[in-house]
Amino acid sequence: MADVLALALPFFGVIFLGLGCGKIARIPESGLAWLSFFIIYVALPALFYSLVARTPFHELANGRFILATTLCSASCFALSLGVGLWLRRNLPEATIAAVVGSYSNVGYMGPGLTLGALGAAASVPTALIFVFDSLLFFTVVPLLMALGGRDKRSLPATLWYVVRRVATHPFNVATFLGVLSAAIEFHPPAAIDRMLEFLKNAAAPCALFTLGVSVALRPMGKVSGEVPFLIAIKLLLHPVLVFTVLMLVGGFSPVWVATAVLMAGLPPALNAFIMAKQYETYVEGASGGVLIGTVVSVATVTALLYAVQHDMLPHSLN
Repeated sequence: MADVLALALPFFGVIFLGLGCGKIARIPESGLAWLSFFIIYVALPALFYSLVARTPFHELANGRFILATTLCSASCFALSLGVGLWLRRNLPEATIAAVVGSYSNVGYMGPGLTLGALGAAASVPTALIFVFDSLLFFTVVPLLMALGGRDKRSLPATLWYVVRRVATHPFNVATFLGVLSAAIEFHPPAAIDRMLEFLKNAAAPCALFTLGVSVALRPMGKVSGEVPFLIAIKLLLHPVLVFTVLMLVGGFSPVWVATAVLMAGLPPALNAFIMAKQYETYVEGASGGVLIGTVVSVATVTALLYAVQHDMLPHSLN
């Protein structure tokens, strides 16, 4: 157990260090602007480029894995949307609630946790899950907001917005360049490669600290009635569903299965709150969901790490 705690506690320790600093220091949220820019536009893209570019190209074209994991995220989104509609009776609010219940923190927490637990072999499944889950949520949320009347753009304008956002997101651009580099077997010059290494090593601690500060600065009022259901879907159902589907499909290495389960078991993404603020709907519910999900995930993610580290995940459903 000591080795699992040694792996998990630094991640959650940095998050809660940021949480404590955010509560104690009287620094306005605008003080995060440049650090957030560095994480989103520099450090994490460098990490994703490095992960993908060093992977044999044939490993990146794993359509069965992409389809299985993305369908699991979509299924949890649909179930969470149903819970939101049942309790909120409002499509825009239910859409953000569904993001809380299905969108893992694959950007800030995913790469550091999976690579720390499973090594370099986890880099490809980590990158694939990040890219295609992001494509899913960046596509479905604007469309549902348009249907719910929250987005005033026309349908063609909304579709163009979705395409533009997906195509220009720095994580997706970095991953595409990584795939291209893997395809043509391009290796950056030594100086550039060392700079990428320097940047990618900064990605996880900066992202986790920023996550903690961001959660600390969020408003936290009365917890909405659907939030416990959403957290249960996110932290319990999602990893179980991913594991079951991958076992039924079959043919995946244990490292890929473990990576997918860990990614699915991560707490709700901070993007849930960002989307809530963007559309000015369900802001308090999203804030509470991210905060509570992050706190509860200390126990659930640590349990998943223990199972992965001790090879306790079954290798079949028989």
